[in-house]
Amino acid sequence: MEVWYGAEQVPASLSAPGGVGSVVTMGIFDGVHRGHQAVLGRVVELSCELACDGERPLAVAVTFDPHPRSVHQPEVDLPLITSLTDRLASLKDLGLDAVLVITYTLDFAAQSPQDFVRTWLEGLLGARAVVVGDDVRFGCRNSGDATTLEQIGRDDGFEVEIVSKIRSEEGRRWSSTWIRQCLKDGDMGRASQVLGRPHRLRGVVVRGLRRGRELGFPTANLEAATAGVVPPDGVYAGWLVRGSSAEAGGQRLPAAISIGTNPTFDDVPQRTVEAHVLGRADLNLYGEEVGIELVERLRPMLAFDGLDPLLVQMRADIEDTARILDVPVPDPIRPEDVTAQ
Repeated sequence: MEVWYGAEQVPASLSAPGGVGSVVTMGIFDGVHRGHQAVLGRVVELSCELACDGERPLAVAVTFDPHPRSVHQPEVDLPLITSLTDRLASLKDLGLDAVLVITYTLDFAAQSPQDFVRTWLEGLLGARAVVVGDDVRFGCRNSGDATTLEQIGRDDGFEVEIVSKIRSEEGRRWSSTWIRQCLKDGDMGRASQVLGRPHRLRGVVVRGLRRGRELGFPTANLEAATAGVVPPDGVYAGWLVRGSSAEAGGQRLPAAISIGTNPTFDDVPQRTVEAHVLGRADLNLYGEEVGIELVERLRPMLAFDGLDPLLVQMRADIEDTARILDVPVPDPIRPEDVTAQ
């Protein structure tokens, strides 16, 4: 999948006379949840349906960075569900040919719906068809909707397809708002249901206090500026992912993950995200950007009266994690066996 950062990176041949053109959708796609997936999947399908003489229009998604709300309401703290890196990885996994990342500014937001469609979707991407959800909004002050897009399509001669949002078994629409509520509640199972995969954090591994390695539980500590909505303090079963995605060849390792300040000790003033990869004492991850996938919350963060009860609980957390992830329970790691620097 190609990623175009701005109009200057889009091949001119795409919209040139006789070019293959594109089937396009547009959106922020924060989380790339199951509602997004329904629209994006239809883009890929329609691209194949419009193939002619062995050529087909490219399946393209237009997304925006930074999040529009952070531009219009910078005072509002709205952490992204997924980093741009993970958003692009998820879009690639859905089979798109290309993603255009548009830098979102107030000047860009001032375009009318008609100008946006004709400049970007038609003029730049050579849109032969546009696929959107039934709740789409675009253009200045979100003044454009599905009806607006259909009218532009009739006027300009491209196909418009509206995908009605698929709902959950309870009849609720898949949405980023729903995901944020699940994460706030620590309900990782429901968050995974809405996302269609585990929720992922992303950050660079930094040096911590190195207490875990001294106890036989070496951890990868993520920097404070972790991307993704961080759920409540506690211990979680999940995966540490090296590389942009497991599907793209990244390494996916089972892990017990701690989020919080570690109340047993008084020298961890900031919330941290730490991942202990099960059975591994040899991983050197400092300076590496990794993903942390959260599958299930095991327990809240607890304060223990000394090291012995803490170590007993940590071992139980390892066993619970292995059971949830359906991987073998690893042998305990002796502190002297830790070789990670």
